[in-house]
Amino acid sequence: MTQAATGVAPEGDPPARGAVIAVVGPSGVGKDSLMDFARKRFSGLTDIHFVRRMITRPKDSIGEDHEPVTAETFETLARSGAFAVHWKAHGLGYGIPASVHDDLAAGHIVIVNGSRSALDAFRTAFPRLLVINVTAHPEVLAKRLSARGRETAADIEARLARATDPLPEDMHVVTIDNSGDLAVAGRRLVDIVEGLRSEV
Repeated sequence: MTQAATGVAPEGDPPARGAVIAVVGPSGVGKDSLMDFARKRFSGLTDIHFVRRMITRPKDSIGEDHEPVTAETFETLARSGAFAVHWKAHGLGYGIPASVHDDLAAGHIVIVNGSRSALDAFRTAFPRLLVINVTAHPEVLAKRLSARGRETAADIEARLARATDPLPEDMHVVTIDNSGDLAVAGRRLVDIVEGLRSEV
């Protein structure tokens, strides 16, 4: 279950010149793989940042490379304003560090692994926001989830149902179909980032 997300914009600062790209999509759709593809393409550039989220799960757990924190530390950080956006889902806490505001003030591009349920909070924290909605055909997604062996058939069916939930209509959203060759979808993400970079 997802709890209400919180987004915090910096107070008293001029509007950020940079932009945030929030990559969202259901589990198993390949968000991490796409972001890794783009991360390698932009390696060495100082104006494109891939955010390492803080998550209340062990460092050696399966999934994205993250900064592990305890639940108690997460709550302390949230109260102290250490997060630009934070939310809870499926028993875990997720936080985007407030330091991203410094990157945005410098006119940089910040790419984050987001959450559909937290997009309103992202919009509050980051007025210049582009949402990349990663999708895959249901049969492809079901096969990937089943291959991981971490969920029951009922869990997978529930995930597939959530994957069709609509995104807010008033947000800037670009959809990438990652049903096939990763390189094709990866190049599409790279092109989007390069296009936005030319605008900021």
